[in-house]
Amino acid sequence: MIAIILAAGMGRRLKSLTANQTKCMVQVSGERLIDRMINSLLKLNLKKIVIVTGYKSKNLTDHIKNKYGNENFEFIYNHLYETTNNIYSLYLAHKLLEENDSLVLESDLIFDPEILKELIEDANPNLSVIAKFQPWMSGTMLEIDEQKYITKFITKEDLEIHRPQSYYKTVNIHKFSKEFSKCRYIPFLKTYIQVFGKNEFYEQVLGVLSILDRTGLKGYVLDKQKWFEIDDQQDIVTSEVLFSETNNLKKYQDQYGGFWRFPKLLDYCYLVNPYFPTSSFKQEFTRFFDNLLSSYPSGRTTNDQLAANLFDIENDFLCVGNGASELIKVLGDIFSQQTIGIIFPTFEEYPNSIPKNNIVPYFCKEENKFNINAVELINHYENSNISALLIINPNIPTGNLIPKKDIIALLGWAQGKNISIIIDESFLDFSRSSENNSLFNNESLILYSNLVIIKSISKTYGVAGLRLGVMASSNKFLIQQMRNKLPIWNINSFAEHFLQIAPRYEKEYHIACNLLKEERTIMFNKLKEISFLKTYPSEANFFFCEITYGFTSKELAEILLRKFNILIKDCSNKLGLESSQYVRIAIRSSSENDIIFKSLLHLSIDLKMVDNYTNKFA
Repeated sequence: MIAIILAAGMGRRLKSLTANQTKCMVQVSGERLIDRMINSLLKLNLKKIVIVTGYKSKNLTDHIKNKYGNENFEFIYNHLYETTNNIYSLYLAHKLLEENDSLVLESDLIFDPEILKELIEDANPNLSVIAKFQPWMSGTMLEIDEQKYITKFITKEDLEIHRPQSYYKTVNIHKFSKEFSKCRYIPFLKTYIQVFGKNEFYEQVLGVLSILDRTGLKGYVLDKQKWFEIDDQQDIVTSEVLFSETNNLKKYQDQYGGFWRFPKLLDYCYLVNPYFPTSSFKQEFTRFFDNLLSSYPSGRTTNDQLAANLFDIENDFLCVGNGASELIKVLGDIFSQQTIGIIFPTFEEYPNSIPKNNIVPYFCKEENKFNINAVELINHYENSNISALLIINPNIPTGNLIPKKDIIALLGWAQGKNISIIIDESFLDFSRSSENNSLFNNESLILYSNLVIIKSISKTYGVAGLRLGVMASSNKFLIQQMRNKLPIWNINSFAEHFLQIAPRYEKEYHIACNLLKEERTIMFNKLKEISFLKTYPSEANFFFCEITYGFTSKELAEILLRKFNILIKDCSNKLGLESSQYVRIAIRSSSENDIIFKSLLHLSIDLKMVDNYTNKFA
């Protein structure tokens, strides 16, 4: 068997990275794409590796000859690389295809090496490596039957986006027998070039064969194996996250989201409502997709009114943000010259938005299970001359809730000292008796003019991608300051449409929050079975867990990511948590919670076996 690598393209979408080299010479995590591919192929005992070059050919061939020698390689030069596509590059190697069983690969791929080994060992002589369609994929798609025979190749123009469950993406790795190449593929390839020219794609020939029901080609469906196609610079960033051998956890954390690019990843780090929006909400929301996509959103005044309607708050008391994070940043700017009390540990966006010298910290006590005591807070800040005190309720990352009576006591104390109380209620709807815990209403805001409330819609309503948050206060001067600092169009049409229709789903929203509370109880009892975790009770949609032995928080996060593709929050870098090892785990749907529970249980059993072995021979 031989391998044929198609490497003639110019890689224009990689811009400056391919100004002086062909695409496969680009590095991902410090290693060139072509080197990754060749090193994988050299393990397979192939007769030879054929490389079809074109753009910057000498640069590529010199690199390969200098690094690997000349013995295992043959080079074919596509002198028409500027005006042809990969159909012609493959045609240039047609005699080799007819004479040998062959692996055909495109050079802009990065993949797990075992894919090639499994492909060769598979008894089927003709295979195309394929993967289940995901939103980030582009290029040639296909469909397969129950026996995994490829029945149809689908071009971008013919893709029916409402049928993604039936589609697979070609990974651009194929195994062709010489009989298939000689008797089926190459004759059609030559004819196709004669009719349609050389600026086409070799998959189109496979498409013709599938129409005639003459491919005999099966799909080799990837499951957990990783792969990625490098077309632009963002693809390099994504690939470095997927294929990094070191600091993989940090690379995911540095993305701050966008995890839809990693469909195998199970995200228990970022916090959203798993039970809302409902399917009926989504159907109504997407009904106007075309209009929303092509239309400007309303200005800030209209969107403030829509949010006021949703929460039944006076319009003059409220402003909308592009996520709570935008409001936090603007509010931090307004208070930037004043001294702010912040309770630690906390959501880092708040202290990050304020000059460090202006922060007066209060550290929750570990021995008190991080509960926040109103009397202690008042005593701590009594003589500190702060202008505002920040309270996240329930707190993040601990999930602790300060009772409403204690919040009211703090408000009364603060009102007498002209101190603003900023309360983040982003997770309060998940608390028990949530309707009685909130101060997010006109009566409370009017009664306490020093009260400022921030609420993330993205988290509680499960629409993190929309980036929506609100801030409310009866201090109209503060609200006007906020509005003046926000752009006239600070949310998009999709977010505006959400605010428009969400009031009609109030009942479904409350049901969703109650489902989360029920699942939280179930999950809490399960986590008690994990020997190395001490799980704190939570009033939010996550659990704060102390690792009592066996791992550091970073080690546990890295192991879960490496072994189970699970992402959790390592809290070791949070101020106030340096003395012990803590992680935060999001509560998701029942089936998703089972996955992380079983993964943690697996680690717990492994630790117990090690302990038993150690004790036996101690």
